[in-house]
Amino acid sequence: MTENQNQPREYDAVKGGESQVPFAAAVLGGIPGVKSRLASPIVEVKIAALSEALKYGDAGLDLIIGTLQDESMKVKLAAYFLLQKIEDLKEKLHLLNNLPIFEFDVITVDPKGTENSRNTSSARFFPEDLGNGVMLEMVYISGGTFIMGSPVTEKLIDDFARPQHEVTVPAFYAGKYPITQAQWQAVMGNQPSYFKSEKLPVEQVSWNDAVEFCSKLSQKTGKKYRLLSEAEWEYACRAGTTTPFHFGETITFNLANYKQNEFCRVPKSPVNRRKTTNVGSFPPNAFGLYDMHGNVCEWCSDRRHSSYIDAPSDGSSWETGTDDNRVLRGGSWEDEAPYCRSMSRYWYLAGEGHRYWGFRVACSLDIPIS
Repeated sequence: MTENQNQPREYDAVKGGESQVPFAAAVLGGIPGVKSRLASPIVEVKIAALSEALKYGDAGLDLIIGTLQDESMKVKLAAYFLLQKIEDLKEKLHLLNNLPIFEFDVITVDPKGTENSRNTSSARFFPEDLGNGVMLEMVYISGGTFIMGSPVTEKLIDDFARPQHEVTVPAFYAGKYPITQAQWQAVMGNQPSYFKSEKLPVEQVSWNDAVEFCSKLSQKTGKKYRLLSEAEWEYACRAGTTTPFHFGETITFNLANYKQNEFCRVPKSPVNRRKTTNVGSFPPNAFGLYDMHGNVCEWCSDRRHSSYIDAPSDGSSWETGTDDNRVLRGGSWEDEAPYCRSMSRYWYLAGEGHRYWGFRVACSLDIPIS
């Protein structure tokens, strides 16, 4: 046994290497001191303690991982970014199984639009730092099998969303919100939107623009960013539900940003937004995803097909054919409620963009959450 073998490791936050620190530092208050500061009610004290914890090897690493469950989102993110810089694959495996968690309320309504349940749920996510304080939050979507499309009993629907078919979707990560103007600016360096504000979803972007964004985001982060496939989008939107909306049989103007609600059998709202709203303004679904109904239609990767005959059953993007139209899902602020349903779909030319079209991103990681 070498002289320094039992000494704690000091992780280099940049290179992921190891160096030695005096063993007495850990014994004479190092780790206890870090623990004490991590228990402080002051967020800044906790964050400073996290950086010091890197000096104390596995013991310090465990403390940092523990703060991924801290009640402060600032502390969670600081812990995540410190851990993300450790290059040891074993530690990354441990990290991905301990992603930060956020909590939210899941709401359902009755056919008249009256809330009939509200339950607290949670989801894991990883944050992506795009620079200048701009964050992108990617939510873990567990894989599963669902029935995609519209039943023949569904009213006010054409055959584009039929026949219903079973699809098995592998696990992936989806943007918590549609891409915002701040996120677009951070990656692309320009601002194409008609309605301008950092927290509004980016719009007036074509499918080609969205694909270019994903490519540049992938280069910037080293991860595999892309558009959701149409099957992934519907699976993520439904979040285990089989109703027209993840809220239930109907939606209201308190639940989403859309144009009219005659379809929804509830009194007409005096609200007349006629524009996009800040992402996250309305309640999320059971996966923790926001704005899946309304606000902006979201580009998916798939080519146009006028029905689901011969559609993929593995959740992949449907790329057969040479049609230049690409699929849009979710409806927008300018669409009536029927076009905002989980199963509703339409398409447009890949090179066109309008002020009611945006997108959200997906990410495929080589190491899944267990």
